[in-house]
Amino acid sequence: MTDRSPVILQVLPALGTGGLERGAVEIAAAITQGGGTALVASRPGRLLVQLRHAGARHIELDLKTKSPFAVLRRARDLQAIIRSEGVDLVHARSRIPAWAAWIACRRENIPLVTTWHGVHEAKWRAKKFYNSILARGVRVIAISEFIARRLRSEYAVPESRLRVIPRGADLREFTPGTVSGERVQKLAEIWRVPVEARIILMPARLTAWKGQGVLVEALGLLRLRVDAGWICVLAGPENDRKFSRRLQQRVRELGLEEHVRFAGTCTDMPAACELASVVVAPSLRPEPFGRTLVEAQMMGCPVIGTAQGAMMETILPGVTGLVVPPDDPQALADALKRILETDDGALDWLAEKARAHAIANYTTTLMQARTLGVYDELLGTRLRETFEEYSHDQ
Repeated sequence: MTDRSPVILQVLPALGTGGLERGAVEIAAAITQGGGTALVASRPGRLLVQLRHAGARHIELDLKTKSPFAVLRRARDLQAIIRSEGVDLVHARSRIPAWAAWIACRRENIPLVTTWHGVHEAKWRAKKFYNSILARGVRVIAISEFIARRLRSEYAVPESRLRVIPRGADLREFTPGTVSGERVQKLAEIWRVPVEARIILMPARLTAWKGQGVLVEALGLLRLRVDAGWICVLAGPENDRKFSRRLQQRVRELGLEEHVRFAGTCTDMPAACELASVVVAPSLRPEPFGRTLVEAQMMGCPVIGTAQGAMMETILPGVTGLVVPPDDPQALADALKRILETDDGALDWLAEKARAHAIANYTTTLMQARTLGVYDELLGTRLRETFEEYSHDQ
């Protein structure tokens, strides 16, 4: 253990707005609060202001270009950063940055930690080799037990190097009763929904595998059984314009124009969960984690997910929410009807169980503390202890 504060460098492609990037900002804040120095090397992006507010320093570096020559150049750049900044440990969160960091860390003889954020399927040997860099850290963090099982079985990561640290939601933001009526009313006006309506919310980018097509088919079935009093809000950016157009056409064909809103990106998820009667994530493929359903449960909002991937961890079926088979509109319509027709007493019980489950397992603070604990294992530092003292005092 050294007397000086540890310097931790995180590397990622860019500071966008996804879960990977949010996680980097959250860990940078925890490093600073734990008494360390937090550096992030990446392209800039929308979260740069938040990163700086967290007390971290950003180093602009292109870690996205995939050519082998670019990776070697970036490895040399990272070596220079490691030397000039006195970096003690590098944490890589994406494959190309991880390859450059792996080379640099081996040359400079410092530890590399990796986090496996996505599913990263590998149907060909070359793709598996490309993915394998995220399994080469001296500690490998899986964001769910679902991902950890893949790392054990497909990449032979031993338990001695593997750590399961789920992503988290911020308990300070996602607490029922703390969202003002003004925020909820503002969102209802933006979405053009009456506050008394029962809101079915799906917060996800508009792309086929997220399951909006299945949800629209389910809504067509639901309208035949429960026609009045509900509105579905699809809250997410339009990543696939062709898919979005097909989806809107299907809404018209099913006569759902009065029931469906295409709302675009939602910037106030706590208010959205407060407004919603149920939050839905009908993903066609297994999700590596699924933060939106955790946020909804933390707000005491009923959730419906698909019976696959990490949703089978974040949802306790029949206790904190419901799960349905993927790509099954009828099952999803049945689940929606069940939630919409459940009496308030039963929903209050579900909300209590869901919130307790989320708080026990999926808070941002818990994720931060566990990650700092990994750094402490390797560096002999006390980042986690100092961070937990700081968090307790806030």
